[in-house]
Amino acid sequence: MLIFVSTFSLFAQISNFRAPSYPIITHDPYFSIWCGDEVPTRCETTHWTQKPMPVRSMVRIDGKVYRLMGKSPGYVPAAQSIGAELTATQTTFSFLQDGVEIRLSFMSPLLLEDLDLVTRPLSYVTWSFVSKDKQNHAAEIYFEISGLATVDVKTQPVTWERKSVEKLDVLKMGSKEQPVLQKSGDDLRIDWGYLYAAVAQNEMSSSFIGRSEDAMIAFTGRKQFPDMVESDQGRRVAEVNPVLAFNISVNIQAKAKVEKHIMLAYDDILSVEYFGKRLEGYWRKKFSGMEELLKVAEKEYATIKNRCDLYDKDIIDKAEKIGGKEYAAICALAYRQCMAAHKVVKDENGQPLCFSKENFSNGSMGTVDVFYPAAPFFLYLNPELIKAQTTPILDYAESGRWPWPYAPHDVGKYPLGNGQKYGGGEKSEDRQMPVEECGNMMILAAAIAKTDGNADYAAKYWKTITKWAEYLKEKGFDPENQLCTDDFAGHLAHNTNLSVKAIMGVASYALLCEMRGMNAEASSYKKIAQDLAQKWVQAADDGDHSKLAFDKPGTWSQKYNMVWDDILDFNLFTRNFKDKEIEFYLKNQNRYGLPLDNRDSYTKLDWIVWSATMANSNQQFRDLIKPVYSFLNETPDRVPMTDWYWTKSGEMRGFIARSVVGGVYIKLLKDKLAKK
Repeated sequence: MLIFVSTFSLFAQISNFRAPSYPIITHDPYFSIWCGDEVPTRCETTHWTQKPMPVRSMVRIDGKVYRLMGKSPGYVPAAQSIGAELTATQTTFSFLQDGVEIRLSFMSPLLLEDLDLVTRPLSYVTWSFVSKDKQNHAAEIYFEISGLATVDVKTQPVTWERKSVEKLDVLKMGSKEQPVLQKSGDDLRIDWGYLYAAVAQNEMSSSFIGRSEDAMIAFTGRKQFPDMVESDQGRRVAEVNPVLAFNISVNIQAKAKVEKHIMLAYDDILSVEYFGKRLEGYWRKKFSGMEELLKVAEKEYATIKNRCDLYDKDIIDKAEKIGGKEYAAICALAYRQCMAAHKVVKDENGQPLCFSKENFSNGSMGTVDVFYPAAPFFLYLNPELIKAQTTPILDYAESGRWPWPYAPHDVGKYPLGNGQKYGGGEKSEDRQMPVEECGNMMILAAAIAKTDGNADYAAKYWKTITKWAEYLKEKGFDPENQLCTDDFAGHLAHNTNLSVKAIMGVASYALLCEMRGMNAEASSYKKIAQDLAQKWVQAADDGDHSKLAFDKPGTWSQKYNMVWDDILDFNLFTRNFKDKEIEFYLKNQNRYGLPLDNRDSYTKLDWIVWSATMANSNQQFRDLIKPVYSFLNETPDRVPMTDWYWTKSGEMRGFIARSVVGGVYIKLLKDKLAKK
């Protein structure tokens, strides 16, 4: 039995929020398409890298044609936009035209609680129509997706085919050369595997694969799509501008809502290479291939839609309850972006491994100080997926290849995870992050244990975890001149926030020992952590706040790593000390938020939310969050949610579409663990 939820009341909660960019098809670092405007006819959609990847739609109402998405064709007027809304899994653009309300929705059903569903590389595009003038209307839908979704650059040639799969009309396109896993790096799009578009045959008027201009001219001229031109097969995208297109008829009744949908999916065949082994997407554990997935996904559409509505409402309700509508909007926007910066694959034993891509940076794969800030998202929604990220690092450290006594930074450069590429990698200690990565891994091991209620996961890697704890005990309190996760700011010796991370790491090991019944070791490390915390307060004190570095009076920084003191119940730092920090933060905010530290006016969005979560009152949390909401609502940069921006101008400093925005879920995580 299905319990249906009204999405109209849900959207009303966040309808005033103008996202900098709207996620429309978001599954992994390659299958990730965005719309950079709340009025989708004012822009063309792009890949997260901002390279063109057009998705377009038109509608004919009683003989008149209007654009719903895309700037092309320019000779067709745009439908009247009346709003754009997004939830965790859905983005909807609304229009009112010629007496008809039209809602164009994109749903990527990334329900983290369901590993089968979240790993399916498939989105639904839905058009719903309601007669507002209480008259019957005849309508037709036009949809196309560009072949640019299948290539890295437009000079690459593509091929295509059309087939019938049971009761589905299926269109398929991919690069001609299929260079599977031959490139690695950041500013890349996939150029292997195949894009699929499918619609139920009883929903369809016609389908087309070929030149976009031919399809558009046919639709706007009320003609049938032309036959496919076989001589266009195998030509470069730049030459023929190929698309997968549909024309769907709609009969709008005066008193009934009518809905049509299609499916878009991408089969990358092989997803990543991990120490010489080429691994498939986790979704293939259940499905033999894309055709089977399409058949099942079509049958499950109504159920999945209802599940997404319920799931979205639950997230928004909980976030709004503890952080207000601004926090709820931030969490909704971060959701799909965080998940789409990852790929979940199955290892040789069919178990999930989850790899992040360090987007808009250097393309590193499985970066510890990238999945550490994103971890609250996974710890809150499905801890198995953070284990699937820490496991490759732990296995790498125990493989015999990793030569250093501290944790690795990454496992490679996406999608080739064959060993650390950042800094000196396995060859030298140049630009390594010893305290940073050890602290991250120790804290995450403790957080996993806290959510699981046992330390069984950590026990499997106990020798390595103990080695890293010993490293933090010896080297962590007063870090040498080294990098931390905020490496864009450069090296910094005596970094007090990095010191806090080391102290949290030592306390994390004490917690793990305690949960394993190792009472003597637990007592010893707990005492060390307590002593280090007291020493830290004295050394970092600078009157009404704490210093950026132990040797730099008159400086300050966000102590976001201290948030784990409350979440993991370490209680190493007093409430009075944290209150003093929060009061200082509130006094030093700019229009768009709290700077990262005194060195410049830029900030990190995720760290603001972590720092705000240290607040003792809900009002203080909201006061620190509202400027972040204002930034997202007002920034002139229409790109997927940046996490690094200027707090005075609201302009982007760098980084887009990164997974670290999952860190905004830390307030929800804290609230959840407090109830356990």
